[in-house]
Amino acid sequence: MSQPMTLANRILIGMGIGIVAAVATLGIGHFHPPTLDFMRKVASAVFDPFGQVFLRMLFFVVMPLVFASLTAGVVQLGRPGRLGPLALRTFAVFFANMAIGVTLGLVMMNLLEPGRHLPTDVMQQLLAEYGGAAKGIADRGAAQPTMSLALIVDMFMPRNLLGAITGHERGSIGEVLPLILFAILFGAAATQLVEARRQRVLEGLETLAQIMTRIVDFALRLAPYAVPAMIYSVIVKVGLSVLAALAWFVVGCTIAFALHLFGTMSLWMRFLAKRSPLQFFRQIRPVLVTAFSTSSSNATLPTALAAAREDLRLSESTSSFVLSLGTTMNMSGTALFEGCVVLFIAQVFGVELSLTQQTILMLMAVLSAVAVAGIPGGSLPLIAGLLATFGVPPEGIGIIIGVDRILDMMRTTVNVGSDVATAVVVDHQMRRAGLVGGDD
Repeated sequence: MSQPMTLANRILIGMGIGIVAAVATLGIGHFHPPTLDFMRKVASAVFDPFGQVFLRMLFFVVMPLVFASLTAGVVQLGRPGRLGPLALRTFAVFFANMAIGVTLGLVMMNLLEPGRHLPTDVMQQLLAEYGGAAKGIADRGAAQPTMSLALIVDMFMPRNLLGAITGHERGSIGEVLPLILFAILFGAAATQLVEARRQRVLEGLETLAQIMTRIVDFALRLAPYAVPAMIYSVIVKVGLSVLAALAWFVVGCTIAFALHLFGTMSLWMRFLAKRSPLQFFRQIRPVLVTAFSTSSSNATLPTALAAAREDLRLSESTSSFVLSLGTTMNMSGTALFEGCVVLFIAQVFGVELSLTQQTILMLMAVLSAVAVAGIPGGSLPLIAGLLATFGVPPEGIGIIIGVDRILDMMRTTVNVGSDVATAVVVDHQMRRAGLVGGDD
């Protein structure tokens, strides 16, 4: 009797069908443009809303799941003394991941110099086509306040916690950083309760997390159908001509992403976690597929938590703490991409960035990546702000908007992969230190 096909394989097959169908549509459209125009309208009117049903179901559970998982992780530590070592190890690996990612991106852009290969007429065409969207993004980037101690306090501790979490607009997913701080405080306070009450709080949090996971299961039943719809829509709208025009940039980013995900994370596994890198990537394949198809770290969190506990056998406290934090704070793929975009657009406009400026760019990309919302396209306004900081026209972001959706899928995969790798590393270190147990 044949084994049922896994969800990851079904999504991959659907993704392949979506890509083939999109390329075929572009080929037909080359000879009969009205067909391509019609299918782009169909993609916007039918495929995009269907894909959004899948994404919104995942977004529904993000806030309660982050709160329940992170708080439960802190409560499971048992005593506040364990929280400090766990947080210290987690933040150290987060920073290392992002710093290495940006460095890889900058090295790749300096080696390939894709901005030098972009003809002036192609640049003008891209700016004309995406200039309107670029202006809106640049305006949002200009509205971003400069990084300061007061801003950091406001990011983590807004006056209205519920207002910040729920979001001020229907299209907003809300701010996760204040929720993270509140969840840590809530969990730390719960550890001070008598044992019987602490257990009841923990049971309630675990029940909430399980219910959210069930909702995720409902959403994932749509994934093999929603993912090809979204992939088809992206490729049909972007078109192969835009990819060809920005080929050097896309290739450079892709190589840097692959080096960081499969190179850096393999080194983490081999030397810091004492695990087989090949086995690790096999175990997290469903997580990477979900991240690639949704372009959202938040939407992938439920799948990552399930893989960490069931496949990687990480402790509940470590996986809940690291992965919930990583969704917002460990954006190594995003930091890498920010460095690539700023240097690429600077090359296009002939702005030379010295080694010192690129070092500053690396640090700023790491800091700004933490503030990026874990949703598709969340990094673009911050990139516009970085461009302005280094004297590059922010409107230049219009050059890469056409391929951003595809690159967004790649950088989200790197973000989530490095989150899980960090959880594995931190869990190994915590076990060696005797701070968590096998059945924690």
